[in-house]
Amino acid sequence: MSVLTCEIENGVAVATLNRPERHNALSPELICRLADLFDALAKDDAVRVVVLTGAGDKTFCSGGDLELSLPLLSGARGPETEWDDRIVADRSLVFRASLKGETFPKPVIAAINGHCLAGGFELMLGTDIRIAAEHAVFGLPEAKHALIPFAGALARITRQLPQTLAMEMLLTGDTVPVARMAAFGLVNRVVPVADVLPAALEIARRIAANGPVAVEAIKMVVTEAIGRPLAEGYALETRAMDRVMATEDAREGPRAFMERRKPVYHGR
Repeated sequence: MSVLTCEIENGVAVATLNRPERHNALSPELICRLADLFDALAKDDAVRVVVLTGAGDKTFCSGGDLELSLPLLSGARGPETEWDDRIVADRSLVFRASLKGETFPKPVIAAINGHCLAGGFELMLGTDIRIAAEHAVFGLPEAKHALIPFAGALARITRQLPQTLAMEMLLTGDTVPVARMAAFGLVNRVVPVADVLPAALEIARRIAANGPVAVEAIKMVVTEAIGRPLAEGYALETRAMDRVMATEDAREGPRAFMERRKPVYHGR
């Protein structure tokens, strides 16, 4: 059984962390496969949106595997498998698997089917839209294990949550219920667990129907403009405008609207 599955249909890729017996913890194999998958999906013109979820109805992702991954990264154990070897040779795999670093070009929707903890929380912070189950809890318990979050949370969290709440979560390691996360806008919707993936897919299909070059440009500018002076953000926006307005899709969209028909976009 693969630790990661991916199905692609009508421009939407659904990637599932598939270790429910270990709360979908990020093992070395899962880390490598997830990094490889993100690399492949970024280059795949047939994919316009990615939905990321976890297997089962208990946990979205519990973070790095405390038996396998964290001891490998701390040096408490040596590499024993090909996956271990890859991570020891290139720890950027850990970051790429968490969407840390260069902006992933396509929208990513997190279908949070359960608890979202540690590295799973960090992975969620790298997504663009989040649908969460009513029973989900969120947390960054690393400090309880004498560790720190290192897959993006320390840089991202105060851009998405108030600093006081972020510091409470980071320093105590305590979990927070989904209702509190929703109140601060960290998740878009809270739904029964059976509705999490369908709700995420419904949004994904609506995005996939839009102009793909425009969608990627919107994500790039909004993401890259964070923390920059307005003048730099405006410059990014104007460069994106020039690129998008020169595409065939930018002509097709208004033309289809005026002709009262569904547009046909080709991503160019």
